[in-house]
Amino acid sequence: HFLGTLRKSRTRMDRTLESLQYLIAQVLPHRDPALVFKDLNVVAVLQEFWENKQKQRAVFPSEGTVVYESLNSPGPPFVSYVTLPGGSCFGNFQCCLSRAEARRDAAKVALINSLFNELPCRKITKEFIMESVQEAVSSTSGTLSDADDPSTSIGAYHYMLESNMGKTMLEFQELMIVFQLLHWNGSLKALRETKCSRQEVISYYSQYSLDERMSSHMALDWIMKEQESPGIISQELQVALRELEEARKAGQELRFYKEKKEILSLALSHIYSDQVTSSSNDDQMDLALSGYH
Repeated sequence: HFLGTLRKSRTRMDRTLESLQYLIAQVLPHRDPALVFKDLNVVAVLQEFWENKQKQRAVFPSEGTVVYESLNSPGPPFVSYVTLPGGSCFGNFQCCLSRAEARRDAAKVALINSLFNELPCRKITKEFIMESVQEAVSSTSGTLSDADDPSTSIGAYHYMLESNMGKTMLEFQELMIVFQLLHWNGSLKALRETKCSRQEVISYYSQYSLDERMSSHMALDWIMKEQESPGIISQELQVALRELEEARKAGQELRFYKEKKEILSLALSHIYSDQVTSSSNDDQMDLALSGYH
C-alpha cells in the first residue's frame, strides 16, 4: 500500500532528541544543548511565532492559537502536549518535576520544529520530490517507471507530493496523518475493495481535515470491530499508549499516536456508557416487575 511508502517519509519530519541536540551543538558549539533554551520564554516565543505566521497569511488571529494539554497526574513526572495551528502535536521529552516545566519543555520541542519548518530544505520542491521518489524506490520493490502510474504505491506517493508542491513538511504531514489514520482504521482497505483508484481516494480525502466528525466516524468503526472481536479496542489502546509514550520521549511529532488514543478512548467511553445505560434499564425493569408481582 502507498502508505507503507508514506510512513517511511515520517523520518524526514520527526525530530528526535538526538537530532535537536546535534543541530544546537553545530550552531552553538560553546553552549550546552540541554541548557540553551533555559533562559528563553519559549511559551511566549512559540505563541508569537505562530501569531505572526497567521497574520502574514491574513487569516483569523484565533487560528494562530497554540493549545496546551497537561495529563492528569498526582505527582511527577508530568506530561504536557502542545498542538500547533494545523494540528501538529509535540510533547515534553525530558522528565519534568512540575507541570510548568513540562509545558516549557513541550513548547521548546514545538518551537524548534516550527523553526526547522521554515528552512528552504523543508519545502516540497521538484528536487525534493525526485530525491524522495528515488529513496522510496530503493527501499521497496518498485521501479522509477512506477512514479508515473498512480495505481502503484510509488506512483501514489509521487502524486501526493506533486499535489502538495510548495508546502512545508509540517503542512504535508497534516494531510498524511488523515491517510495514516484511514489506513489504520481499515477505511482505505474498504475503499480499495470498492474498486476506487488510489488517485480517486487521494483526491477525495485531500479535501478533508481531521475533525470531530471524522474522529467520531472512526470511533464508530472501532465499536463495530469490538462487537466482532471483543477486547480489540483495549488491545489497540495499549499499543497506541505505548507508541505515544515512546514517540514523546524521542521528541517526535505525536499527532498520529495521540489521535489513535483519543479515537479508541472515545469508542470505549461509548461502549461503557451503553453498558451502564443498559444495566440501569435492566435494574429499572427488575424493580418494575418486582412491584408488579
